[in-house]
Amino acid sequence: MKNDQVIRLGFVRTWLLFCAFALASICAQAQSPTEYMLSPGDTVRVTVYQSPDLTLETRVSEAGTISYPLVGQVRIGGQSTLGAEKTIAQALEKGGFIRNPQVTVVVTQMRGNFVSVLGQVNRPGRYPLENMSTRVSDILATAGGIIQGGGSSIGGDDIVIVTGTRAGAPFRKEIDIPSLYVADRTGEDITLVGDDTVYVRRAPVFYIYGEAQRPGVYRIERGMSVMQALAVGGGPTNRGTENRIRLHRMRADGRVEQISPAMTDLITPNDVIYVRESLF
Repeated sequence: MKNDQVIRLGFVRTWLLFCAFALASICAQAQSPTEYMLSPGDTVRVTVYQSPDLTLETRVSEAGTISYPLVGQVRIGGQSTLGAEKTIAQALEKGGFIRNPQVTVVVTQMRGNFVSVLGQVNRPGRYPLENMSTRVSDILATAGGIIQGGGSSIGGDDIVIVTGTRAGAPFRKEIDIPSLYVADRTGEDITLVGDDTVYVRRAPVFYIYGEAQRPGVYRIERGMSVMQALAVGGGPTNRGTENRIRLHRMRADGRVEQISPAMTDLITPNDVIYVRESLF
């Protein structure tokens, strides 16, 4: 009986140990950041264990090098921080200054990588990634935010398109900005990398003409119905009627379809609403 208990206890301990190693492995993978390559203009802090005199905070030159104590010019541009640590350690050991040096390189400011922000933002342009955790919402704030519609201005769309390269392959992602906060989908607020492009297109619109109080082009709000679109245009004039509305919608094949819509039907981008004259 005692032998059985010992066997069971040993099995439980082995299982718990296995689970602990598995959990540690999963956590390490989840927390592993995207490898960042050092670029000219980046500011790095270099430290060597038990050698405080070799602590240095400096900027990577346009040639991709830094001037490091004892060893002189060291090329670290185009390397990851781990690669830079290995390069500096080899230089110190090869020069006979320190045996088996433990070097740490930390990026304190990123200046070499830029992100382009285009389209319907208040200040489009190229912006540097200040750190390795810059997200889409951060760069939009730097660019002055999305242009808000009002009056004759349609403004920018709620959907932001991010394009770039990830792991050597083309990358494209559409991000619904309001849902980041309204629907608590903050995980969609991705981290940007160098040479990404953030594009904010013009908000989707519909057109209204005919016997409407305020014919023109208007922004489509989320879940907008034909009745709501008609209200945005001020409703029918005294000569118009809600009962004889025509909706012109372009199909996928490029043909224009004429519809007699219900008031509860949803508006789609580039719909044209024609308010016809009453028969009586």
